Amino acid sequence: MALVGKKFPNLNVDAMNDMGDTFKVNVLEEAVKNKKKVLLFWYPKDFTFVCPTELHAFQAALGEFEKRNTIVIGASCDTPEVHFAWLNTSKDNGGIEGVTYPILADSNRNLSNILGILDITNETYDDETGIVQLEGDNVSYRATYLIDEDGLVQHESINNMPLGRNVNEYLRLIDALTHVQEKGEVCPANWEEGKDAMSANRSGVADYLAAH
Repeated sequence: MALVGKKFPNLNVDAMNDMGDTFKVNVLEEAVKNKKKVLLFWYPKDFTFVCPTELHAFQAALGEFEKRNTIVIGASCDTPEVHFAWLNTSKDNGGIEGVTYPILADSNRNLSNILGILDITNETYDDETGIVQLEGDNVSYRATYLIDEDGLVQHESINNMPLGRNVNEYLRLIDALTHVQEKGEVCPANWEEGKDAMSANRSGVADYLAAH
């Protein structure tokens, strides 16, 4: 079920930070109470391969997100303790030491199940035993959500496990959303900050296409 245009789920989830603190995070409240955008990105597992490259990439761009009034939150289905162990593993050993944004520990799968992003390829039910068996790792795909200051989801995307994300694309999306909010214009294909946007009407698109 697509969440774009809808409120992000109102749910408290365990989280871990680089100081070893376990605390609750409500993504919706982070946006609304702080009047900030939130970039929430899910990854499959701690101590794996593509995942640390993404967490370090978001950390490297953290200042750019902060300039854009945006909170970055990572998330997976690992426990807080596993997150903390990974946070204390050096980069040259495949760890994420140096990552400072919070990481959700959705080990009970409550939020990821609501979002429908779990790697479950099939379910079988045994009538005699009442046992349900799952096929798949039951971990999250690489799902990404951009949530605005009112808690509305403005972007969602899901990558399969081997496909790492481009952090700059999320900065571009935040710039586009901010432009729409502030200028009332819409952003055409390949728009970047400083390029022409257009009015959302027939003459606006005609003028834009004539100039480009």
